[in-house]
Amino acid sequence: MKRLRIAAGAGYAGDRIEPALDIIRRGNADYIIFECLAERTIALAQKEKLENASGGYNPLLDYRMERVIPLLAEKSVKIVTNMGAANPRAAAERISEIARKAGLNHLKIAAVEGDDVLDLVLGSPDLPNNLQIMETGEPLSGLKDKVISANAYMGALGISRALGQGADIVVTGRVSDPALVSGPLMYEFGREYNDYDFLGKTIVAGHLLECAGQVTGGYFADPGKKDVPDLWNLGFPILTFSEDGSLLLEKLPGSGGLLDTRTVKEQLLYEVQDPANYLTPDVVADFSDIRVQQQGNNRVLVTGATGRQATGTLKVSVGYTDGWIGTGEISYGGQNCIARARLAEEVILKRMSNIYDFKPRELRTDLLGVNSLYRNVLPAQEQLSEVRMRAAIHTETEEQAELLGREVEALYTNGPAGGGGARSSVVQVVSIASVLIPANLVRHKLIWFGGK
Repeated sequence: MKRLRIAAGAGYAGDRIEPALDIIRRGNADYIIFECLAERTIALAQKEKLENASGGYNPLLDYRMERVIPLLAEKSVKIVTNMGAANPRAAAERISEIARKAGLNHLKIAAVEGDDVLDLVLGSPDLPNNLQIMETGEPLSGLKDKVISANAYMGALGISRALGQGADIVVTGRVSDPALVSGPLMYEFGREYNDYDFLGKTIVAGHLLECAGQVTGGYFADPGKKDVPDLWNLGFPILTFSEDGSLLLEKLPGSGGLLDTRTVKEQLLYEVQDPANYLTPDVVADFSDIRVQQQGNNRVLVTGATGRQATGTLKVSVGYTDGWIGTGEISYGGQNCIARARLAEEVILKRMSNIYDFKPRELRTDLLGVNSLYRNVLPAQEQLSEVRMRAAIHTETEEQAELLGREVEALYTNGPAGGGGARSSVVQVVSIASVLIPANLVRHKLIWFGGK
């Protein structure tokens, strides 16, 4: 029975690199994926691309590829990644430069484009005049000139075609997270994209790998309740996919972490609203009959997934500017520290409400470690020897947001007593709205680099 080994090399934009290098060196993997995009991540990348036409890809791309690519001189591992973010073409070109410097000119690098649908969303006659925002039901037109990006979740077909044309490294923008795994599996096993049962199985494989260290115990760990050995040396998962659609998860011997039925079940349910109807661009995957079985130490077998025809629509993440957030923090320590921090809150709230002539969208204060998550719970004062007050404001302008930080800093000498370590920041807010568009309006395009 044919089998293919795919490993996780990253589960988010800022993930560490050592587990990926370890897998390439001794994991006997055919493919390794670097999943580095979130909804807001790509909107921020689009904002960067507006300021720098050659930017907009993952900021750790150089850091990762300068360490990974030299290993490919001895290891025939193919790479699939969405580190292209808002600019997969520029990312692929940069990877080609890194490969050339490493003496690996033969590597073929493909950029998969097509997910940028900003022009389509802003004014195509093929779309309804009033696209509805999924989160609120409001029309997208209400955002008017605030929209800066629109990226559709593409499927795995572009990845499969790139591999079929000889790509050693495939760089995408916004594709569905499981597509990074589905693309290689559909290509390697020679399946058509109307084989929904098989597609559903590949989606489960991708879903289990997409967050890397989450499934090997990272997000699972809770000391004394769910203990994970050697978390400092967490190993990332490797998945062996068999032709019958079964998959075996494992991690490298000697790496830290934990892979058992509990960690796998937690990851299976991650970001899944309806296990029987997991919507992706390629297929509606059905997790409801999945079986998870321990196969030995840090080895788990997963079977039973299936799928049905996709909905015919694609989710689009629309990025838009949404005002400014200003924050200020200051610490209080010693006896009566909570009372002094609460007095600092009172000063900030009253000054921001009474001194300035604008009304913020939102203004709040928190005592970090005390009530920032659970607002109505305050421990006895003797339980804490220090506390940090944080104030935050959401406003229309940068100038308004800056005022809060000045007020927090003024607490140094304007009381209450003993404040220290004040700091402030101001950032522009980029928010996300989701809409649906017909899938047939989005087409992938392959751009090639290297291979000489």
